[in-house]
Amino acid sequence: METFILIHGAFGGAWRWEKVVPLLEKAGHKVIAPDLPGHGEKCEATTEGLTLKSYTDFVTEILDRQPAPVILVGHSMAGMIISQVAEYRPEKIKKLVYLCAFLLKDGESLRSRGGGHHDPINAPYEVFKETFYGDCSDEEARKARARLVPEKASVIAATPVCITEKNYGRIPRVYIECLRDNAIKPAMQNQMYTDTPCERVISMDSSHSPQTSRPEELAANLLSVIDQ
Repeated sequence: METFILIHGAFGGAWRWEKVVPLLEKAGHKVIAPDLPGHGEKCEATTEGLTLKSYTDFVTEILDRQPAPVILVGHSMAGMIISQVAEYRPEKIKKLVYLCAFLLKDGESLRSRGGGHHDPINAPYEVFKETFYGDCSDEEARKARARLVPEKASVIAATPVCITEKNYGRIPRVYIECLRDNAIKPAMQNQMYTDTPCERVISMDSSHSPQTSRPEELAANLLSVIDQ
């Protein structure tokens, strides 16, 4: 049995993984999909004042409670979170999986990679759907939009990751690219995993939200990294 820790991206919550969690659990694995600080449908807190360290401290505490190394998965913005956590706790991570996520080099930030500029809450619905939920139904996209939380992303977008080959660099990496992604374009994803090579790249013909549009395929891809 493996332990998967699934970290959602900006504006979201643990609900982003609600279709994937039972599939991984059915396969016999432990799954932890937490709400990051200030996130989640029932969260009464706010993202005001939160920093990258707020998120990495939170995830690190979860890792510290696990008896064995985990498979740590980050979606979108959470790519930078899992990279920084890997620098702090390399011994607690068996594998890093980036799901159409920001895979940054040491000293890079979301902003330096052209990220951190989308506003899914205030954008026109048509723009929101095309950017984040292009291959999902209108019902699914509208339901997801209603569950988003405001994100004060400017500070986090400007914060660079600080990682080393000694710690972060020793952990195997897998990248799952989404070929119909309009939030982090496929060309950008390709450039990131070219600049920071991964032991495997998995392609999905999906939008930025394969957890919603293709949960079975995504779960199968996550399970496939176990014995790689």
